[in-house]
Amino acid sequence: MDMRPDPFVPPAPVPRTVPPSRLEIIRTILRNPLELWGEPSYTLPFIKTKFFRERTIIVNDPGLIKHVLVDNAANYRMSDIRQLILRPILRDGLLTAEGEVWKRSRKAVAPVFTPRHANGFAGQMLRQSEDYIRKYEVAGSAGKTFEIASDMAELTFAILADTLFSGEIVTSSDSFADDVNALLHRMGRVDPLDLLRAPSWVPRVTRIGGQKVLEKFRTIVRETMDARLLRMEEDRDATPEDFLTLLLDQAKSGGLTNAEIEDNILTFIGAGHETTARALAWTLYCVANTPHIRDAMEEEIDRVLATGAEPVKWLDLMPYTRAAFEEALRLYPPAPSINRAAISDDRWTNEKGETVEIEAGVTVLIMPWTLHRHELYWDKPRAYMPERFLPENRAKISRFQFLPFGAGPRVCIGATFALQEAVIALAVMMHRFRFDMTDETNPWPVQKLTTQPQNGLPMRVTPRAHA
Repeated sequence: MDMRPDPFVPPAPVPRTVPPSRLEIIRTILRNPLELWGEPSYTLPFIKTKFFRERTIIVNDPGLIKHVLVDNAANYRMSDIRQLILRPILRDGLLTAEGEVWKRSRKAVAPVFTPRHANGFAGQMLRQSEDYIRKYEVAGSAGKTFEIASDMAELTFAILADTLFSGEIVTSSDSFADDVNALLHRMGRVDPLDLLRAPSWVPRVTRIGGQKVLEKFRTIVRETMDARLLRMEEDRDATPEDFLTLLLDQAKSGGLTNAEIEDNILTFIGAGHETTARALAWTLYCVANTPHIRDAMEEEIDRVLATGAEPVKWLDLMPYTRAAFEEALRLYPPAPSINRAAISDDRWTNEKGETVEIEAGVTVLIMPWTLHRHELYWDKPRAYMPERFLPENRAKISRFQFLPFGAGPRVCIGATFALQEAVIALAVMMHRFRFDMTDETNPWPVQKLTTQPQNGLPMRVTPRAHA
């Protein structure tokens, strides 16, 4: 008899059974796009539809996803709505640039994320995680409640600042999580004028409140650049050879313009930690609701740490901890949608000989949110089951069935960085403390660029007995 408890099903919108009206579509997109999708999005390989007279295909079939993102990626540009939302914030940063500008930025940034940096990054991730959790030492044996969603944003920002900027971002992290939330709340959502394809120069009323925060971020970037340039001029040999220095050197060699460097720094400061922070918070929440999974993680973490293994090896030595994080990435993908638009007519034929026609101008929506919960590709798709991602089971998961970091030429350049960061942070936190639900813990996933817990994630933090 199987004595394992029923798997935990964390909160998520129930698929719609009745198509929404045009007014409902607008209201839902403004409130929370995750609540828009109906049963066909979770049960069919693809759906052709129209949003406000715009031809759209929602793609879930892994083979068709591979075709769009990899095999014929050159035929698909960023969709208009995505760019209308992101370009006012990031301009020509790596997430929003296209064509030659994107190629130059990708080439400039790539050296920072090569394997040779892994040892240094792991040590810095460990140190920052250990420094941050000292705040939980005041919790005492009875436990104290902390806002974990904000805490994870602060922790990942501290890691980002140390690893990529050598701790020299000209800002204090005291209010940084609040600033990021304000920026995404005001700037990171669809405005009705976006749906109507109004030109970008037409003011968006919903984003007016975000301009002040955006300018604050831009000021931080400029001051950070100026301070590092001064240091490079005064003593180049003593200047850290990090992400910031690498980008600024690009200006001297003509690889990137000063404006493009500013955009890329803002992209990594504003978005480089945000996705990992959200996934860490959701992981701690899901684990708190599954004691048997928490027990397995604690056993693994305690055993590996007892060996004295270097943190750079933890990602490989802690497969269950990694699986728990990846399962949270599946259920709550930080980037819940990937949007493209066909440049020319295209077609794709599956192994059964069935052909899908994609006409020029059609918007292609690849939705990790629906794909990761799709009934065709996952067993018990709404349940939290980390064992899916254990080494012996990973072969059952198609490369294009699980897309937390995208795929193809524009795959997230920091994917390995994020996985390593997450496992190290989880190991440090869960070795010393337990994170439990409180009466106020009632998160609801809402899309504001990333998948965030509406109502926050208050959790009780208690030292573990051995700590």
